[in-house]
Amino acid sequence: MLKIENLKVNYGGIEAVKGISFEVPDKSIVTLIGANGAGKSTTLRSITGLVKPSQGSSITLDGEELIGLSTPDIVSKGIALVPEGRHVFPDMTVIENIKIGAYLRKDDLEHDINWVYDLFPRLKERSWQLSGTLSGGEQQMLAVARALMSHPRILMMDEPSLGLAPLIVKDIFSIIQEINKEGVTVLLIEQNANMALHTANVGYVMETGRITLSGSGKSLLTNESVKAAYLGKKKS
Repeated sequence: MLKIENLKVNYGGIEAVKGISFEVPDKSIVTLIGANGAGKSTTLRSITGLVKPSQGSSITLDGEELIGLSTPDIVSKGIALVPEGRHVFPDMTVIENIKIGAYLRKDDLEHDINWVYDLFPRLKERSWQLSGTLSGGEQQMLAVARALMSHPRILMMDEPSLGLAPLIVKDIFSIIQEINKEGVTVLLIEQNANMALHTANVGYVMETGRITLSGSGKSLLTNESVKAAYLGKKKS
């Protein structure tokens, strides 16, 4: 479905992503794990057109090249990003934030608004509350709901558990699985490697701009190097 080949990204003279290649199969959950500065967020920003990759890079959706398209065009093809830090519009209500996610759509929104309210009942309860007054977990739910309103085929999420309490993190990952069951492909960046690998079908480990390991989520959970570096367990 989504195929990244030889992706390279430079910031000034610094090569942030160094020729990585990976695939995101249709209706799967794929995760990229790694330390801060590994290039994970840059990878997502490249896919959405917010960062321009170096020459020779390729990002294709069903065989169609995305590099060179504008971000709105990429969103219209079915890719949405939930950014790190949530970035809701604090002076707008919950329902106004949700509707902004559908800014490219011309059809009726009622069905999808009801769908995201079913996924996030707390947002329905707070529909007319200013988004800036929500808790961190509620703002994360709102950011996901807003992205879903674009009708994405692929939902990309950048650190959805960042700064959230453990119980809220568990809720967020349950919702990720529920979204996936509805047929939405998920590409997930997450420092909580344990939760990410338990949730994902496929995982990739990024280190300093390169992919160093890949495999099923379950296989990476039992990998001794992954245990030592990301799961807080010493090599035996």
